[in-house]
Amino acid sequence: MTYIAHLQTPLGPITLASNGQRLTGLWFDGQKYFGATIGPLVEEKVLPIFDHTRQWLDQYFAGQRPLYCPPLLVEGSAFFTQVSRLMQEIPYGSTVTYGQLGEKVAKLAGKKTYSAQAVGGAVGHNPISIIIPCHRVLGSKGQLTGYAGGIDKKNALLRLEGIEI
Repeated sequence: MTYIAHLQTPLGPITLASNGQRLTGLWFDGQKYFGATIGPLVEEKVLPIFDHTRQWLDQYFAGQRPLYCPPLLVEGSAFFTQVSRLMQEIPYGSTVTYGQLGEKVAKLAGKKTYSAQAVGGAVGHNPISIIIPCHRVLGSKGQLTGYAGGIDKKNALLRLEGIEI
């Protein structure tokens, strides 16, 4: 069973998904790959995990660094989960490039390299936007590049964190 909740943010409506204990999805409504982790059985429900996530988002959109992270569940290949974990380590107010992220993944995997395109594919399919900060990953020259929620939202999230591109 997948549980969902909806909420309004300064950047538009968001849908949250959970297995009942952990957050499994957070998407801007209508974004690319929307609902990718939502299973066939769905129920809208009030859950503590959704309350924790709302509190996190309220702090974040108020320009504060949330001091905790709601419990998350990211499933996928070892490569995908590693990229997701490394994105969570990008500090608030900081950015990395797809290439830099690829170098970190390669090092952890004992490989020479991973292509920026492979990393970009994993970043682009991030099911938990904002909290897993895929918006902090930039192109090779520090430019804004694809964001499933839209470049305008990526730019707004970065500006909220004090990053001007």
